[in-house]
Amino acid sequence: MSCGEPHETDCSEVLDHLYEFLDREMPEGDCTKFEVHFEECSPCLEKYGLEQAVKKLVKRCCGQDEVPTDLRSKVMGRIDLIRAGEAVPEQDITVAGTDQAATARE
Repeated sequence: MSCGEPHETDCSEVLDHLYEFLDREMPEGDCTKFEVHFEECSPCLEKYGLEQAVKKLVKRCCGQDEVPTDLRSKVMGRIDLIRAGEAVPEQDITVAGTDQAATARE
C-alpha cells in the first residue's frame, strides 16, 4: 500500500513494522520517524488507527487470558508468510487448550 506521495519513510516500511510501533517494541528514533510519517500520510494513519482499535478491543475482551507461546509463534509465522507474499493455508491456528479456556469463560 502506498499513498503515491514521496515520504522520507516509505509506506511499506511503516506497514511492515506497524505492530512493533503499536507495541512500542522499536527504538525511540524509529517511533518518531513513524509519527512523522503518520502526520504526512492519511492512508497509513487510517491503517494505524484501525489496528490500534483492534488491539484495544482484543485487550478488552481477552486481556486477562494468558496467550500460549505456541499460539503466538503460529500467529507470527502466518504474519511473516503474508508479509512475504506467500500463500497462507486457510486453517485454524488455535492451540489445544485455547478453545477450552474460551469455553470456560462462557
